[in-house]
Amino acid sequence: MEAIYTKSVERWGVFEISCPGRKEGNPFTDYTIEADFASRNEKKTVRGFYDGDGCYRVRFMPSFEGEYHFTVHGSFSDEITEGVFTAGTPGEHNHGPVRVTDRFHFAYEDGTPHFSFGTTCYVWAFQSDDRIAQTLKTLKEGPFNKIRFCIFPKHYDYNLCEPRSYPYEGTPMDSSVLTRENFQQYTGRTEGNHWDFTRFNPAHFQHLDQMIQALQDMGIEADLIVMHPYDRWGFSSMTREQDELYWCYVIARFAAYRNVWWSLANEYDLLFQKTTEDWEFYASLLCEEDPYGHLRSIHNCIAFYDHTRPWITHASIQRQDYYRTTEYVDEWRTRYGKPVVCDEIAYEGNIQHGWGNISGPELTRRFWEAVLRGGYAGHGETYMSDDDILWWSHGGILHGDSPARIGFLRKIVEELPCGLRCIPSSFDDVCAGLDKPQYMFTEKQPYRLYYYGFARPSFKDFDLDGDVKYRVDVIDTWNMTIEEVGVFSGKFRISLPGREYMAIRMRIAED
Repeated sequence: MEAIYTKSVERWGVFEISCPGRKEGNPFTDYTIEADFASRNEKKTVRGFYDGDGCYRVRFMPSFEGEYHFTVHGSFSDEITEGVFTAGTPGEHNHGPVRVTDRFHFAYEDGTPHFSFGTTCYVWAFQSDDRIAQTLKTLKEGPFNKIRFCIFPKHYDYNLCEPRSYPYEGTPMDSSVLTRENFQQYTGRTEGNHWDFTRFNPAHFQHLDQMIQALQDMGIEADLIVMHPYDRWGFSSMTREQDELYWCYVIARFAAYRNVWWSLANEYDLLFQKTTEDWEFYASLLCEEDPYGHLRSIHNCIAFYDHTRPWITHASIQRQDYYRTTEYVDEWRTRYGKPVVCDEIAYEGNIQHGWGNISGPELTRRFWEAVLRGGYAGHGETYMSDDDILWWSHGGILHGDSPARIGFLRKIVEELPCGLRCIPSSFDDVCAGLDKPQYMFTEKQPYRLYYYGFARPSFKDFDLDGDVKYRVDVIDTWNMTIEEVGVFSGKFRISLPGREYMAIRMRIAED
């Protein structure tokens, strides 16, 4: 059996080499595989991984167009494989991986702005084929361009069933005794589990490959949650050595997908077995082993991590205040000097938990506050159902009112050449302008977007920039309408309908 690989791939696509190798012993720990890649523009050495049945793989994401030469080597085989492939022009919807730009915002590697409008769906990838297909259809038709989900299965209220697969060889504890009433009793219980933490279950990860690829095909970023505390199988309490093996395997397997973001943990501060030293160690592995420098974050429950740490590319935040959430975004931007993504600001729904029972209008309001203050926000949905299928965990279909309104906001933002920042205005509204150095001073702003949230003014008076003329629109953010009301300059008044969730947009009028 010879090595298998394609002769061409798109720039920023996944080039994969499959090689036969040794099966004896434990191939996950006993042998190594690496590949050296070289073109006129870049040189990289990439770690590979064992994928079961004597098959070893190396994946590579070419960052440039042109011809690449590669050499595969390691103790997995006595053979050295060499070859050539071509990285071609990226397809229409392939803009490369997302990077930080303009300090507080994101853009794809080709320079196209990326405005993050995310959702959370923790274990959608571990549901039935039918529900996965339903989730992908919902995502394709919906407003979200990023989704947070787990690599490990999750044990939590409304999510007590066994997943479709496990990440390791072995057997889980008997879950037949689990009910919604007694699930707290079993949280953190590991007795009854029998895993070999040195042997991965390739089928589990092969399935995740397919899910990440499906998202990539739709232009959706896969924000991978590598660790989390909601566990009854023992995956959250592995040793440092076991964690290191897991991290290296996950990075080698998934890093070549251009749409991957790394979230070290969901609610890291509830993983009581892990210390700050542990998190810094995992971060060092990620920085060393990911050859492409994908975005990196860590998410909190209560205590914020120190997002000024150099390895953190953006602050992934769960609100700490029950009432104020994204109203803090401009403060967090100042504190951390990085993009702020409010990945958990409570979910639209009606379950018993306070984080999962806000209204559609309130979640939409929090999105507007985040964006106008220069950050980004994440959606989630937790409506009760007879079958306990909640989008926030399982996927499926959406029932809420906020997704359409979030999509409306996304369309408004994606008309812009760059992200927004909060600019001075009156105390009772929030106003945003373009976040570029040339627009640092308010009087130079060619774009202003005012938002009134739960306030209900019937008019607003303005006194702006002398003779500068603005085209003014009144936006109903809930009913999703935009009304052009004319061109104004100097002192002027704009009439409003006296209801909640209104906005005013001003753009310099072209002569």
